Amino acid sequence: MNLPVWELGHLVWFQEYWIARNPKRSLGLAYGVSNLHKASILKEADVWFDSANVPHSTRWALTLFTPQNCIQYAEQTLAHTLELLHSEADHSPALYFYWLVLQHEAMHLEASAYMAQSLGIPYQALWQKQAEINETKARNSQQQIHEKKTAQVPSQTWKLGSSGFSSSSAIKETTFCFDNELTEKNCSIQDFEISLRPVNWGQYLDFVNTTGYQLPNYIRKTATDFEAEVFGCWAPLNMDLPAVHLSWVDAQAYCHWAKCRLPTEAEWDCAAKTSIGFEWGDVWEWTQDAFEPYNGFVAHPYADYSVPWFGTHKVLRGASHLTHAVLRDINYRNFFTPERNDIYAGFRTCTL
Repeated sequence: MNLPVWELGHLVWFQEYWIARNPKRSLGLAYGVSNLHKASILKEADVWFDSANVPHSTRWALTLFTPQNCIQYAEQTLAHTLELLHSEADHSPALYFYWLVLQHEAMHLEASAYMAQSLGIPYQALWQKQAEINETKARNSQQQIHEKKTAQVPSQTWKLGSSGFSSSSAIKETTFCFDNELTEKNCSIQDFEISLRPVNWGQYLDFVNTTGYQLPNYIRKTATDFEAEVFGCWAPLNMDLPAVHLSWVDAQAYCHWAKCRLPTEAEWDCAAKTSIGFEWGDVWEWTQDAFEPYNGFVAHPYADYSVPWFGTHKVLRGASHLTHAVLRDINYRNFFTPERNDIYAGFRTCTL
């Protein structure tokens, strides 16, 4: 975890670095990694907040400025960013960097939520809209008992990936793409059957009770049932909600017990886009696949976003109930190391 003041400072630094300090932003994706950036309005900004050059292990030892000064840095930077944005043409390649900054901030907002959850402190996600939908789903769960629970997907060649970035598009799915989503990858899919919903708590705790597998974080057994801790408060666990805070390792253990498997990334993508009743957006969903580039991958100007993590992380697809709306995209590829269980991740299964 990072200091909250470091998190905010990093967000501001990232915004300033790629917009106000970037004299070549008008080039958009044609920006060269060797381009020099202007100096920050904060002389210590690069020394303190450049995540590529300030290791996690050193951030707590930094002598940072006060939260009030950090907020002042944020306000000044935002004002300058908005001023520059209003001067950009509607279809300017420079808009790529404004999208990049917006998406980056959305990621850190969700990270702040799982940091608060890890620390057990009160927290309210002011951007959250999905919680009400989750509760409605839970209330209607009994009505869903007789609904179809799986989808059969036929063998086919499926294309993974997005075609490109368009600053003029009015559709979120094609307005911005990260480099690891770009270029199209043809995948051969054999017919498969996939769950229309992620594994819920009732299903996952059946596995725990039967096998003695460890309880997930933030779950405890009472004399008669189970409780969940959410931002430091314990309450009865709703068994119909998707199981969350599960690692890829946990998902594999469940699949071994239940005689099923995780979907590949291509299978998840295909089912999500073609199967009626496919529900996603409550939890990030682990897939079977390692995080790798698609064929013809070319790194974007923010070269550290994808390249350092290829091969060591697993792909998650979808979104969680705490994912900001600006980041919710059916093509988005999330990625974490397989042991991570602090994130809002669950999974769905395919039959063997």
